Amino acid sequence: MAGMRLTVIGCSGSFPGPDSPASCYLLEAEGFRLVVDMGNGALGGLQRHAELFGIDAICVSHLHADHCVDLGAYWVARQYAPGGPQAPIPVYGPKGTADRVAGVLKGTGHTETGSVSERFDVHDLDPGTLEIGPFRVTTGHMNHPVETFGFLVEHEGWRLAYSADTGETDALVRLAEGADVLLCEASFLDGPDLVPDLHLTARQAGEHAARAGVGQLVLTHLVPWNERNRTLSEASGAYHGQLSLAATGQVLGPR
Repeated sequence: MAGMRLTVIGCSGSFPGPDSPASCYLLEAEGFRLVVDMGNGALGGLQRHAELFGIDAICVSHLHADHCVDLGAYWVARQYAPGGPQAPIPVYGPKGTADRVAGVLKGTGHTETGSVSERFDVHDLDPGTLEIGPFRVTTGHMNHPVETFGFLVEHEGWRLAYSADTGETDALVRLAEGADVLLCEASFLDGPDLVPDLHLTARQAGEHAARAGVGQLVLTHLVPWNERNRTLSEASGAYHGQLSLAATGQVLGPR
């Protein structure tokens, strides 16, 4: 495989929609597969694009269920595989990730953090840069009620920024500056009484993308009850570059 490829596995916001699981993205380069987020329903969709045990590492932006809860299902699959338990896979996430997975597994007899480590080699994220396989991953704190990381993933000069969940923040602009693609949440539409410091509106996503000077904006974390044409219209008022809505199975990468 030449270059880096992103496949959208799930792009529904807050809960799975009729045509998409919650947040999950598959990044591939040089035969290495990195999954970013694993929300509700993601494990099923992921298997249409990668072998169940063909994943090399996982990054989790934050510990809300719509971004991490299918880690529990994946742990079960790796624990009870017909050929025997699978070796631990690296999982990078906010502090408390192992405890969060243990909570999901409550009632299975595998609720201790030590049991989680039998299948997941969990690493705490901090703001900064790390190498995961062939990818250079830069992390930064976003503006969300729990510790949340946005990601800039680079490979062979191609740069993909991912907002995860965030309200308005200059940190996203800095992280995404000059990126080829910004995969940005657009949970809200313009209206009265919007909750601050939680999610972006489509217009705000467009504003952040314009300020960062990104080459392409792909709106994601699309809440199923929002009207999609309105989401696009509101974002296009602020961002005048290449603009689209994320969709399951969508593939992005260098051309």
